[in-house]
Amino acid sequence: MEQKTYQKNFSKIHSHIIGYDQSRKIKSQKTIAVIKDYFNNDLKNLNVLEIGCHKGGISFLLSSYFKNYYAIDIDRYAINIAIKHYQLNNLKFQVGNAESLNFKDAFFDMVICSHIYEHVPHAEKMMQEIYRVLKKEGVCYFSAANRLNLMEAHYKLPFLSIIPKPVAHIYLRICNKGKYYYETHLTYWGLKKLVSNFKIYDYTDKIIKNPQKFAAEDMLKDKTLKQRLSISIYKYFRFLFPTYIWILKKLT
Repeated sequence: MEQKTYQKNFSKIHSHIIGYDQSRKIKSQKTIAVIKDYFNNDLKNLNVLEIGCHKGGISFLLSSYFKNYYAIDIDRYAINIAIKHYQLNNLKFQVGNAESLNFKDAFFDMVICSHIYEHVPHAEKMMQEIYRVLKKEGVCYFSAANRLNLMEAHYKLPFLSIIPKPVAHIYLRICNKGKYYYETHLTYWGLKKLVSNFKIYDYTDKIIKNPQKFAAEDMLKDKTLKQRLSISIYKYFRFLFPTYIWILKKLT
């Protein structure tokens, strides 16, 4: 049986999507807009953990909103770059394993887990750890790609996340994109099962209906045909939507 392991050199292989650039700034604006809405702008006393911070660009942009901001990644090369380039008193980078977090129980008010679950060998262990380190009524900002996505985001290859893993490995090699497809995406129903210990506050629908408020106008304009179609698709065919944005509240 094939054993999936961490892709510890992710930052080198996918260097084009890591770092402090305009795309990171846009993503951070979307993330903080959702978090501000949930907390009603009261963020200054929160202790936050970001899982999968890569080279720290988004961590640097988000950390100024919070009391303390811890950012971890399994990729030591990426963490070394983050430490070198982004230095703030409340921002702490460290190498860490999402499946075995080096923090005490009930330590954080919030965990940020943005498009990380597919990279972790055992996503259910990561979610158990997130639950453990969250305080009572703490929350996780959780963004996740759907397995039923025609274009795989990391390698830009159609159907890659949908086809069986053995075929995906061959597909990558034929396209000279790598030797092993590490990522394991879940369907909508699989994601719901993954986070079943949490109460879900679904922000996907809110973002679609109000893209200006949630800094999503780069993808969707208000009062357009694309917006109306997106609203309808999410209402009737939610299981086909490419990405979900959820706030997960710890159940006590």
